[in-house]
Amino acid sequence: MAEAVRLPRAGRTWLLWPALATPGVAWLVVLFAVPFYGVLAVAFGGVDPIFGNAVPVWNPLQWEFTSFTETLERVVSANLGRVLVRTFVYVVAALAVCFLIGFPVAYYVARLSGRHRGLLLALLLAPFWISYLMRMLAWVNLLQPDGYVNDVVSLFGFERVAWLDGRAVTVVLGLVYGYVPFFVLPLYAALDRLDQRVIEASHDLGMGRFATFVRVTLPMSRQGLLAAAVLTALPMTGDYYTADLLSGAPRTSMIGNQIEFYLFRGSQKAAGASLVLILSALLVVFMYLYLRSVDRASRDLGPTG
Repeated sequence: MAEAVRLPRAGRTWLLWPALATPGVAWLVVLFAVPFYGVLAVAFGGVDPIFGNAVPVWNPLQWEFTSFTETLERVVSANLGRVLVRTFVYVVAALAVCFLIGFPVAYYVARLSGRHRGLLLALLLAPFWISYLMRMLAWVNLLQPDGYVNDVVSLFGFERVAWLDGRAVTVVLGLVYGYVPFFVLPLYAALDRLDQRVIEASHDLGMGRFATFVRVTLPMSRQGLLAAAVLTALPMTGDYYTADLLSGAPRTSMIGNQIEFYLFRGSQKAAGASLVLILSALLVVFMYLYLRSVDRASRDLGPTG
């Protein structure tokens, strides 16, 4: 009798989770799978022989890969390859600065903030309340030749700097400013879960603060650092607003600027769609490496965590 009573309940539980997942799956299908299939249809479609516009081909059996192959060759051997390398250099440099800024902030909020933690978390979330575009436009005003940044520079006897004249450092610092909250929040969550007893044991064994940080805290926060780097690098790699607003020069353009140009300003929409696929494939590789690292770390922890 007890078994007969449990079976219907188990059946209802089995139906509950698919029902709860249905809205999220539908959301992904409508707002990701369908648009991404549209990108595939444009990248592997044809070209209007008269106007030169891209003609989407929705039937996969009729796809052609000529435009995609040409774009891939340009990425490997021509100007697009330099733009892609420049993008990854900017992202790596911005991630390094995010680490230098974000790790001390996340560590302080997670371990030392005490009763002020809620206020500090609210301040960390405050940038998300303002449009990213508006924040970048604010930086444009600050970095003008007669802006406040140059006013501060001139107080120390230095000449005013043309920050918006196609400088790579301006683009990198703009990326840091725009995305450092994405770095701090997951790192804070990881540092907040660190076992304080392990750190105290390190002190009890005679290790100083710096040695404890390097040999205990930093290795224990590795997964949090990886998560922060991935969550920051993914949107940063496809960014095009920052370089466009803070520089606008071709020598600082990122791969997102090339995609935006091909899709919205130029006539080579198939090339732009092909760049989206190439960039997505590269990011999927990094995402796979991250997930593999997470899976290996979870296996190393064992069933008890």
